[in-house]
Amino acid sequence: MKFDGIYTPVITPYFEDGRIDRDGFVAMIEHLIASGVQGLINGGSTGEYYAQSLEERQDMARLAKEVIGDRLPLIVGTVAIRLEESIAMAETAAQIGADALLVGTPPYSVPTERENALNALAIDRAADLPIMLYNYPGRMGVEMGQEFLDRVGRSRNFCAIKESSGDINRVHLLARDYPHIQMSCGMDDQALEFFAWGARSWVCAGSNFLPREHVALWRACAVEGDFDKGRRIMSAMMPLMRVLEQGGKFIQCVKYGCELSGQRAGTLRPPLRALNKDDKRQLEQVVRVLKRTIADIEAEATA
Repeated sequence: MKFDGIYTPVITPYFEDGRIDRDGFVAMIEHLIASGVQGLINGGSTGEYYAQSLEERQDMARLAKEVIGDRLPLIVGTVAIRLEESIAMAETAAQIGADALLVGTPPYSVPTERENALNALAIDRAADLPIMLYNYPGRMGVEMGQEFLDRVGRSRNFCAIKESSGDINRVHLLARDYPHIQMSCGMDDQALEFFAWGARSWVCAGSNFLPREHVALWRACAVEGDFDKGRRIMSAMMPLMRVLEQGGKFIQCVKYGCELSGQRAGTLRPPLRALNKDDKRQLEQVVRVLKRTIADIEAEATA
């Protein structure tokens, strides 16, 4: 499978009592498809999978596939502390006809590279689907290092990696030593560098509420090869990335951004809580300036 474009890890809207807003979720998917993203991920951390039961996760994967059909690729997240739950999610993905799996390190357990690889290979055997790995040592505690990559590389299904370490040396390593594994940007403020090193895809939570702007950066760099334009767009997006990453309010900001764009994001499940008024005002201002600036850049390019 070739991963090319913007892949949005879709939020999960909730009602005030914590129930999943299924209609809001369907509307969110339709909005993203209409906005031109190239693929969707269900069950990622942006979707608050960690606050859902296994049954809820399986139900949402089924609903996502039912709504998307064959219009866009669907990647189903399998990350869980227990291998049995990851396998259950992989089996569900295969049953519903998902296009790929997102496979990460089990949180909190801090496995060795060999243990982590055996865990990932067990998930692979359960579904036999293309796999995008998810390297996020900041949340999972360990890195998918060279021993891990060499071990999982024995299966043809491990064909991509969402790199979220923040270490630019990892980008160099993947591009030079693992060209058979497609590199996908998983660190938003390094998107320009990822594209310069040959990445063709970007998994970005901010595309939930700014899909066209994220597509614009991908198109400028990965499609047009216009890195002058890409740098201008990236510069316009940097204030947003600083806001998203500050103080552990990432998902909260993404959900409020969706509300600003007219989508139903609803509340969050504990332990997360909604933004305060100051945080909301800051995000509103950043989004307003970003959209205007990128619109101007796009208009200049077509003039």
